[in-house]
Amino acid sequence: MRLPIRKSERLKIHQDEGPLHLTPAGLQKLKNELTDIKSHQLPQAIEDVKRTAEFGDFSENAEYQEAKGRMRRLHTRIMKLEEQIKRAVVFEKNQSQSVQLGSTVVVEIEKNKKTFEIVGPHEANPVRGRISNVSPLGSALMNKTVGEAVTVKTLQGDVIYTISKIS
Repeated sequence: MRLPIRKSERLKIHQDEGPLHLTPAGLQKLKNELTDIKSHQLPQAIEDVKRTAEFGDFSENAEYQEAKGRMRRLHTRIMKLEEQIKRAVVFEKNQSQSVQLGSTVVVEIEKNKKTFEIVGPHEANPVRGRISNVSPLGSALMNKTVGEAVTVKTLQGDVIYTISKIS
């Protein structure tokens, strides 16, 4: 007998394939979250399920249903974190002359300077200057050297970024 696959699980099947490029801090963050869930959140959720099960009729017990849903979400998160840790490929900041994963790049845009760190998609946070190596700007900067210019197409038109420093 085949178990049914939830629609949300069918949509996630092809998203989580291939290596997961992380900094050492990013891998440690995943491990810390996994430890926290297993040692604190999951035992509390299990206790909540036991406590609410004592209220009686499961079909009309909203507290029980909520506790079971929370426990189910925690188990799903544990499985996802364990899979991500298995697929993790840690990269160190390199001292290369070209832009690579882990590089910090200073670029000039119309006489303004901006600093970006090139990271994997999982750790990207453009607001904090951490861009993914697969983003339009990140992929354009990859393997370029100081002095080179890259053009990125945006909704407002083409923007030219000139690399002024790589560290």
